[in-house]
Amino acid sequence: MDMLATDESPAGISDKIKEILYTKSAEKIDAVKPDTAASLFGKEEEPEIEAETEVTDTPAEEEE
Repeated sequence: MDMLATDESPAGISDKIKEILYTKSAEKIDAVKPDTAASLFGKEEEPEIEAETEVTDTPAEEEE
């Protein structure tokens, strides 16, 4: 508003508005980056399933 009151050039006013908007956008993007990255790249990993197998040293009995 101060730039409008002091008859600043329209290009200068436009550049300042763009700068302010860019700064605010960058702050918001930086705020959501960690959550987005975590949800996409491994925050919720699926647990590994280990199969339990029973090994015996005695051979199975054969039927006659």
